[in-house]
Amino acid sequence: MSVEMNTGHATSALPPFRTVLVANRGEIACRVIATLQRLGIEAVAVYSDADRGAKHVALADLAIRIGPAPAAESYLNVDAVMAAVRASGADAVHPGYGFLSESPLLAAACAKAGVVFVGPGEEALRVMGDKIRSKRHVAGHGVPVTPGSEGHGSEGGVDSTDDAALAASAELLGYPVLIKPSAGGGGKGMHLVDSPEALPAALASARRTARAAFGDDTLFLEKFIAHPRHIEVQLLADGAGHTVHLGERECSLQRRQQKVVEEAPSPLLDAATRARIGEAACAVARSVGYVGAGTVEFLISDAAPDEFYFMEMNTRLQVEHPVTELVTGIDIVEWQLRVAAGQELPWRQEQIRLDGHAVEARIYAEDPASDFLPTSGRVLALAEAHGPGVRVDSSLLPGGEIGSHYDPMLAKVIAWAPDRASALARLDAALAHTVILGVDTNLAFLRGLLADPAVQAGALDTGLIARHLDAQATKSRAAAARVPGARAAAAQPAPPTDTAPAPALLGEMLAVAGALLHAEAPAAAGSPWQDRSGWRTGGAAAARPEALLVRHRGERAGAQAETAFEVRVVARSAGADHTAGGMTDHLTEHLAVAVRERGAEDGRMSAHTVSIAPAATAPSRATGVHVGIAVDGVQRRWSWARDGEDLLLSVEGESTRFTAVSREAELQGELARILAARAEQEGGVAASPELRTPTPGTVVQLHAASGDAVAAGAPIATVEAMKMEHQVTASVAGTVRLHVRLGDALRRDQLLASIDAQTPGQRQEIGNE
Repeated sequence: MSVEMNTGHATSALPPFRTVLVANRGEIACRVIATLQRLGIEAVAVYSDADRGAKHVALADLAIRIGPAPAAESYLNVDAVMAAVRASGADAVHPGYGFLSESPLLAAACAKAGVVFVGPGEEALRVMGDKIRSKRHVAGHGVPVTPGSEGHGSEGGVDSTDDAALAASAELLGYPVLIKPSAGGGGKGMHLVDSPEALPAALASARRTARAAFGDDTLFLEKFIAHPRHIEVQLLADGAGHTVHLGERECSLQRRQQKVVEEAPSPLLDAATRARIGEAACAVARSVGYVGAGTVEFLISDAAPDEFYFMEMNTRLQVEHPVTELVTGIDIVEWQLRVAAGQELPWRQEQIRLDGHAVEARIYAEDPASDFLPTSGRVLALAEAHGPGVRVDSSLLPGGEIGSHYDPMLAKVIAWAPDRASALARLDAALAHTVILGVDTNLAFLRGLLADPAVQAGALDTGLIARHLDAQATKSRAAAARVPGARAAAAQPAPPTDTAPAPALLGEMLAVAGALLHAEAPAAAGSPWQDRSGWRTGGAAAARPEALLVRHRGERAGAQAETAFEVRVVARSAGADHTAGGMTDHLTEHLAVAVRERGAEDGRMSAHTVSIAPAATAPSRATGVHVGIAVDGVQRRWSWARDGEDLLLSVEGESTRFTAVSREAELQGELARILAARAEQEGGVAASPELRTPTPGTVVQLHAASGDAVAAGAPIATVEAMKMEHQVTASVAGTVRLHVRLGDALRRDQLLASIDAQTPGQRQEIGNE
């Protein structure tokens, strides 16, 4: 992190604890460990079997296994965590966020064992951990709350386990209403319901999610406020009764109630409203004798920014706490520790100053083009942002496996600058610098969101992302309508979307892919029979440029589709780049690359000149990170990695995947398509010979081997994802070619197997076996 934090005036120079166990994983465990080690405190990590090679395990001074991969048997298991506390001799437990961070059971277990729980007391956890109880509690202390089901029926509100009672409450509140789990947070289990007909299914889904995530399926309803802004206030309180707020954070950029981009301070609030909402948050904390770091969340109507309503209090560290740290200079984790050790806060409220502006973007393992479904895979190439005003809190390691057991957030990129516009620009540049290859992420979506005019203007509300996605989809459809055949490489540039490279950039990517794949083949070694230029007898007139076939799967006309491209390296030359003083700097190879979409209406080829240093593309180099490659005289920093038959490319925050198709595979695929088309004509069933995974997951069983003859509908493999098994079956009769192995972690839509389709007579033979 390039921005220094002022740690305040500690009441003791000694470390507040000797050993602290971090009862969490991922980026928050890494972030807490960083402060522990800066303070000279021994850091103890815990890990499940899925996290044995995780970054937080490597960073800690000591790491202890607490169970198998499922969270219920590891990170949510109080007994397992306390066993690790005893084994490590820790004198305090920091719970991070999520998992057991707001668990009265863990706090009670720590108290019983004589270990400090770095968080509030059990009473505050119980009152504020129950969203229904907390709303009634703060309303009794004069804090305005959003109208909800807890205000109907008897003094305790409606029966939150009775769907009929909640339905009656919804009628009183008036639609739309928001369903929320009483015990939860982070957007899990929340549903916006627009009509009585949609309520039963939404309640059932919310109860299932709440039961799985929090072990408690109690629900309540809130009146949905149109165009709301989500603004929260960060608090610190000590055991001597001192409570201060560290300003507010704007968290309105959400997708399905999950925060995506946060900033501090809010562009909406003026100084007077900031003081009022801050004091209201402090009143909430004081009402339960709160000690530690906490956050009070409010809803504010954009039409009436001086009116705010209490939503809930999060009795823990928040994901988005870094933006507050950067504008205040206060290490919130350090003061969690010091307050838990009995030290007093060194500031009065008037001493807290906000300096500049900070914005955070969350990087998720998810596929925006597939409705943001979680993704998985192995990190094949990694470059994280750095520089003045840039901070990255990350759980990523090169070669690390990204599975489907836990929350898909991988990292947070935070940028600070003296003003909001500069902070947004700095964050965008940091995201452009970030490279994560091997697992699909939302990086390109984040950059598109930051460029939205409403985001730039600070005109935010919780529905903005949904409108942004709708607008991007409309642009994509309009662009496809303007381009005959939806040509990608040779078409005129169309407005880019957040989920796919713009056509012009895709053309550059194809040219670079051709150059990289061209460099992979063995050198000619002086033999004309090995010369990859296409030499043949008959002289130069008979020379034929080498053609490569690559497939690209991406958005076309608003839907996911696969397109085949021919990429030809038609000429190559070598030259020397020179420094300003005329001295040779390094050799550069210049490749003339032609790209054509197979099957395009006009069959035109787009020509590009790719200039690259041969050393950067040596066959032994499977990955490259931020390598300067020029396309048509414009040099960018490109990154790439090979993933089996696939080539992954990234430039300026845009990533895509190409599949290199051998001549043999091309002919086999063409034959399979011909036979499948014939089968469709004869049997009336349309089927693709390629079998792809329906969801990210792990191959837990293979039912066939390469070369096996199978009938249509025969099981080929079983993929496990999110505790559910998905069986992939043969789409047509034929011979199997597997592209995965048992135990492989798969991304969504990954090619699992191909079926070389059989003729009707051969299908009959298979059926008779």
